[in-house]
Amino acid sequence: MTNKVYRVGIVGASSLAGKEVSDELGESLLAASNFVLLDDEDVAGQVTSAGDEPSFIQAIEHASFDKMDFVFFAGGADVTKKHWQDARRAGASIVDLTYALEREKDVLVRSPWVAEALAAKAPNGGPEPDLKTPAVVAAHPVAVLLGLVVARLQSALQLTSVAVTVMEPASEHGRAAMDELHQQTVNLLSFQSLPREQYDAQVSFNLLPALGESAKVSLKATEQRIRRHFMEISLGLLPAPALQIVQAPVFHGYVTSVLVELTKPTTVAQVEEALSGDHIDVVSEESEPPSNLSAAGQEDIMVRVTAESSGEELGRRFWLWLAADNLKLAALNAIACATELRKLRPQGKVQ
Repeated sequence: MTNKVYRVGIVGASSLAGKEVSDELGESLLAASNFVLLDDEDVAGQVTSAGDEPSFIQAIEHASFDKMDFVFFAGGADVTKKHWQDARRAGASIVDLTYALEREKDVLVRSPWVAEALAAKAPNGGPEPDLKTPAVVAAHPVAVLLGLVVARLQSALQLTSVAVTVMEPASEHGRAAMDELHQQTVNLLSFQSLPREQYDAQVSFNLLPALGESAKVSLKATEQRIRRHFMEISLGLLPAPALQIVQAPVFHGYVTSVLVELTKPTTVAQVEEALSGDHIDVVSEESEPPSNLSAAGQEDIMVRVTAESSGEELGRRFWLWLAADNLKLAALNAIACATELRKLRPQGKVQ
């Protein structure tokens, strides 16, 4: 492969996801690229960093995508829909973190990590996706997390069922949702009325399986997206999990409780061995349990395995307690998608 210096654009560079993508690109195979930070006019001119270099955010224009090799869309879905065809016409390979393109024709939902886990045990490496596509959608981080865990357990031990409860952090819905959670906390402690524009409910000091009717955040839509992305990245080869989303009063990081049932009696050690590998850090029961705080800044998904029936060496049902940095996981998956497309770019298969 040629040592080409790529030109990489990040649309929505001022967003939480955009900043995380920019930071992680500096540590990736694309680190030597020339980065262009793009966003709405109201934030144009701000100084931030791209990789290890300071950079100005530029306003998005039709000509912004000229000679781009890769474009990451990490801002609002409406911005992605407005500009992605400009990037496509410029010949760029597109990675969408906003999910705006998930229903577009010829756009695939991807997680290279899950694809690798499926291929590891499949005959002849498993089915190959058709990557002759103008864009890919980086799969939802929970779909990636679950896909990787379920793929490894299914390959090594065979699953009967999977049930999942996901604790949703505010940062998954952007800065406005984080600001509202912060302001609700402040107002509650000072006995003032609560802002409700984002959630239409009290989320501070509270756990909710559903939000208000006027909420801009939709847990139902998130649940449906995770289910849909899980099935797409697993190619229908993995058992679909029963899934529930709960809005948690935390700013950052996913925590997920998973109950798995196996076909045969198994030990905790065997489950841990099946899960071990790239991107997963198995935490022993003697150590501090994974949490959204301990996962912050960590590249790996942290998981702790507990037998449902304590005191029994063999069992068929196990609790998995998982934690992951949601923004970092999303950024790493997006960059893995770009790296996957990069392999085909020199042959001209992705344009």
